Amino acid sequence: MAPIVIVGVHPVREALKAGGVREVRVGPRTDARVSEIVRLAEVRGVPVRRVEVAELDRLADGERHQGVLATLGDAPRRWTLEQVVAQDPSPLVVVLDGVEDPHNVGAILRTADAVGASGVVRQERHAAALGPAAARASAGALAHVRIVDVVNVVRAIETLKGLGVWVVGLDAEGAQPYDRIDFRPPTALVVGAEGEGLRRLVRDHCDFIAALPMRGHVSSLNVSVATGVVLYEALRQRSTTSSEP
Repeated sequence: MAPIVIVGVHPVREALKAGGVREVRVGPRTDARVSEIVRLAEVRGVPVRRVEVAELDRLADGERHQGVLATLGDAPRRWTLEQVVAQDPSPLVVVLDGVEDPHNVGAILRTADAVGASGVVRQERHAAALGPAAARASAGALAHVRIVDVVNVVRAIETLKGLGVWVVGLDAEGAQPYDRIDFRPPTALVVGAEGEGLRRLVRDHCDFIAALPMRGHVSSLNVSVATGVVLYEALRQRSTTSSEP
């Protein structure tokens, strides 16, 4: 597996704090924020290389790097479904069904980290690469979120069910409003690709199908925005009703 590249001041700082950074590269011109990252890397024992801007541009693949870039190890840790579910007494898992836009994936990772989700499940194929675009959009969350790579989303859903997790699909044609779903038990939220939504077979294997009300002129929300809305509803329920049966 190729090393993951993290670009930008804040994402690189978060990656250094999380650990697992193999090397930091900085451009010839630095400011106070980049100098802070250099000091943090030195404290963590991470090598720092001065490179030309052209090298940062090439490795950043079009993303704005702000003069700093970090590479993670060749084999970043991947988790199993069983390990992720075991992390929490009432796990909250996000399952990505064919989300191929790296900015959406990064934004979902950022929200998953913000609400304390147990992990994010992604398909090995037909999924956005965890490269510079996803890393930057995650604002550093890529270094913190537990990620499970699976071959088949339907099989992953069945495995989650076998582990005692309820599976909620998010779809515009859902029968229930998202805020009528009880997210307090162990729950997996399955979201589909923008434009296509959940694949039929994936939808058929969900326990519930939830929808967000749309009262304006557009027919759907961006997948990362919709995921964020539902995850914060789950957090609200778990925060305000945790003492209820």
